[in-house]
Amino acid sequence: MEKVFTSFLLLFHLVVASLAMTHANISTDQSALLSLKSQIISDPFHLLDESWSPATSVCHWIGVTCGSRHQRVTSLNISNMGLTGRISPDFGNLTFLVSLDLSSNNFYGNLPQEMAHLRRLRFLNFGVNNFSGKAPSWFGVLNQLQVLTLRNNSFNGVIPSLFSNISTLQTLDLRFNSLGGQIPKEIGKLQNLKKLYIESNELTGSIPFSIFNISGIEVIAFTNNTLSGNLPADMCDYLPMLRDLHLSINELRGHMPISLPNCSKL
Repeated sequence: MEKVFTSFLLLFHLVVASLAMTHANISTDQSALLSLKSQIISDPFHLLDESWSPATSVCHWIGVTCGSRHQRVTSLNISNMGLTGRISPDFGNLTFLVSLDLSSNNFYGNLPQEMAHLRRLRFLNFGVNNFSGKAPSWFGVLNQLQVLTLRNNSFNGVIPSLFSNISTLQTLDLRFNSLGGQIPKEIGKLQNLKKLYIESNELTGSIPFSIFNISGIEVIAFTNNTLSGNLPADMCDYLPMLRDLHLSINELRGHMPISLPNCSKL
């Protein structure tokens, strides 16, 4: 009887500890999202004002999805809400995030380095906002990312070579920013890359031939930069999946690649 009672007590304490841990985790995510809400200076449709309240579970807030196993925030989609504000450093505490979409708002300022803690992210879309500052090199530690979209912002500086560490990356979209310098040759290491958009920036120098070794790439878009040099003659011998190639409004020269007929999907 005593053993049964002891076992019951042990089980009771384990359940209480588990509930306490779950509550703490939910509280962590709630605090991070409320910190984000506190930085928003305009919410024209009052979507967060009415939904993001401590009186209700964070898992029921608009734009928020929680995982069934840990009851942590795994997805945040607050795109197209007309929101204006900054991203607080506390955002880095949403460590169970797999998908993050803040696109088509008016977020501005630098991205906090604490976001490098979001190591589970697979999908990240910051497109069509007013973010500025250097393109963060710490994106390179998010080694599960499959989609990284930073288009239509005001990022400057160079494209970080550390982006090449994201071996799972399938889409890299940097269009319509103010990125300068040369395209890093390390991008050629992204062997899972299918779509590469770097249009309408301030890039110079030649196109690294390493990019034409990504055999599964489908889209290469470099329109409206100041890229120079020529294209490799055997380019299409290695790109059987290429269907879109955008190179206009640059300073490329030389002959068209003699292998062009081999890009049969182009």
